Amino acid sequence: MKEIVGVRFKSVGKIYYFSPGDIKAQVGDHAIVETVRGVECGEVVIANREIDDEAVSSPLKPIIRLADENDMKIVEKNKQREKDAFKICEEKIAFRKLDMKLVDVECTFDNNKLLFYFIAENRVDFRELVKDLAAVFRTRIELRQIGVRDEAKILGGLGICGREFCCKAYMGDFQPVSIKMAKEQGLSLNPTKISGTCGRLMCCLKNEQNAYEALLKITPKMGAIVVTPEGDKGRVEDVNLITGKLRVKTDKSEVPVTLDRSEVKLLKDAEIKINREELKALKNLEDK
Repeated sequence: MKEIVGVRFKSVGKIYYFSPGDIKAQVGDHAIVETVRGVECGEVVIANREIDDEAVSSPLKPIIRLADENDMKIVEKNKQREKDAFKICEEKIAFRKLDMKLVDVECTFDNNKLLFYFIAENRVDFRELVKDLAAVFRTRIELRQIGVRDEAKILGGLGICGREFCCKAYMGDFQPVSIKMAKEQGLSLNPTKISGTCGRLMCCLKNEQNAYEALLKITPKMGAIVVTPEGDKGRVEDVNLITGKLRVKTDKSEVPVTLDRSEVKLLKDAEIKINREELKALKNLEDK
């Protein structure tokens, strides 16, 4: 067992483990730690806790100290520096006529590095831009090209549901999503209906997938052959996984009857197939 403290550097971001040593941290405290990017100040989201050795990578870096009032003042100054750097970088990008869009700027706690995040459709030669920025800020400059999902997580916004983006609201890491999830959840397979603002498949497809997978195991699919309580054979024409209601067309009735999944017996299952053109369009939405 190892004692750890979980620290997060963004309001909704990945949690990193550090060795607390003799420090007793509480949730909500701020800690000064050393990371691969340099010295950083993060918020404690997991207090001192022991976990299995297999759950962490060794060795853990130690917490330098808990942040005090002076440290928090430095954090506020760095936030203002990030705003200034963002404005200056945009001016330099326009001056160099580079085909790129600046998304965010981060400054390490010790002011040893400035990180600029940008998106671009094509590869960008930003070597001269780095020189311009280094001449202004006189510190290490790093430019990172990110994807559209990362841009959405940083900038935030409202989804088609009217609520804040899942990636911005609570998701620490991006979850893998696939067309199979949309198909199993009975959603329209129109790419415009199941893609988020970022243009990729909606992250919320992952939210209820486990529940849908459990329901699919006990529910006949559309096209399946079932036996009704009266002993008649019929074909399933419509399925509501949530309510468990099936519309079954039998040989003895021209009008489909509505039955509960618990009332029918499955004889032969069926699969829904997607045509090649629709599948190709949907594949372009998947996050590889």
